[in-house]
Amino acid sequence: MIAPDSIPSPQPRGGDRPGDAGRELYADLFTAPGIPRTQPAAPPVNYPTAPPAGPVNVFRPRTASPLDAPFVAPPRAPNTLRDTGLSLALVSDLILKELYLQANLVGMQLARNTRLPFAVVDEAIRYLRDEKCVEVSGGELVGPASYRFHLTELGRLRARDAFETCRYVGPAPITLTDYIAQCRRQTVAGIPCQRQSLIDAFEGMLLRPGLLEEVGPAVCSGRSIFIYGPPGNGKSMISKGLGRFLNRFGGEIYVPYAIEMESQIITLFDPTVHQTTDNAEISQANDPNAVPDPYSSNTPGIADPRWRRIRRPVITTGGELTLDMLELRYNKVSNFYTAPLHLKANGGVFLIDDFGRQIVSPRELLNRWILPLEERIDYLSMATGKKMAVPFEQLIIFSTNLDPRELVDEAFLRRIRHKIQIGPPERDLFTHIFRLNCEQRQIAYDPDVVDFLYARYYDQGKPPRSSDPRDLLEIAQSICRFSNQPTILTRELIAQASERFFVQV
Repeated sequence: MIAPDSIPSPQPRGGDRPGDAGRELYADLFTAPGIPRTQPAAPPVNYPTAPPAGPVNVFRPRTASPLDAPFVAPPRAPNTLRDTGLSLALVSDLILKELYLQANLVGMQLARNTRLPFAVVDEAIRYLRDEKCVEVSGGELVGPASYRFHLTELGRLRARDAFETCRYVGPAPITLTDYIAQCRRQTVAGIPCQRQSLIDAFEGMLLRPGLLEEVGPAVCSGRSIFIYGPPGNGKSMISKGLGRFLNRFGGEIYVPYAIEMESQIITLFDPTVHQTTDNAEISQANDPNAVPDPYSSNTPGIADPRWRRIRRPVITTGGELTLDMLELRYNKVSNFYTAPLHLKANGGVFLIDDFGRQIVSPRELLNRWILPLEERIDYLSMATGKKMAVPFEQLIIFSTNLDPRELVDEAFLRRIRHKIQIGPPERDLFTHIFRLNCEQRQIAYDPDVVDFLYARYYDQGKPPRSSDPRDLLEIAQSICRFSNQPTILTRELIAQASERFFVQV
């Protein structure tokens, strides 16, 4: 037995394919009656029969409203311990650990700390009192919710044992079954996608004609997207624009603090990637005078406080991505798990930027994704070796400037429904981009410099890039600052900048 002072404060936050039995169990969960697979049918998307003649200018005020986003029903608060799907032992251990760290707490404070209605907490407190682990040390005579509880000596011993088993303290977890059901309600498939909403999400960019007509159906499908093409033409910006669309106009979804799987806890809510929208409600719920109070009573219609309401998440990874980041991370000291990145991205976007430049080989990474892309199910291994099936409900985007034929094979490309090529800009689009970059830097635009660039470089076999205007103008400004002269575009100035920028190394 360890000494109380040696117990560090726990954190309050939140392969091989399995056999057919595991697959059938998961299939049953995904076909439970009464839970729709997708959102209600969205209004038809009225794409024009032909793309616009010129580049799409998305430098305009945003007109679409996030209030038009689809509604996702929140999970409802449980009425009894049985409704939570959790064991009496798990909830009792959470209460023991809370009392061990806080010395004594009022019944309502225990309910708020565990994010459970007091009626549920009361079942565990009654059990702990019968076991001589908890005693009442005071309180008002208005019911058990106002009683002040503290641990007995036996309770302190039980609390230490609970810490040895798992050091997680905080909101009670939800069951894997409940998590799967909610993921199905808030899937990315079927999200309404209108042309104007996409334009608003790409605010600040110039897009080639027809690009929205390629991107729109890809978003509506909710399936994977492969964006490829030479560097410097906005693949990353377009990928992030898709993320902004789902974040702004995809509606709000719910993510739990933690998940329970066979008495093991997996923390899921991550404030660094999940943008919450329920802060005001939580502040009100924590107000003792709040009405209705989800902790004090089983008020019908109250959302389950074990979940947080967030905007659809957008998680981006680059060259740092490894296979370990796609697996459960087990803390051997705390004895609970942290969810991998793609599990945190459920209901949103998971962007793999610079695909092919990761530490892990593309083939290994692609093999890891084949099953989730095909069946929208992923299997995660626990420290015990047991596998758990989890939803893969996200819009996954691969972005690369490498030759796709050197990265992926036909079997993988078949599983990626939408392939979008981002190539060099046409001259008309390049001119628009150059003029826009001049306006942003308050430099007078001179069409003669574009003629010079095409005559000297682009018409001689060097393909233009959408990033060239920005880079060339930055060099030109640096030259003028060094010479203590105003930045005035001339052929001579752009020639000096080009010699530095396009030099062969």
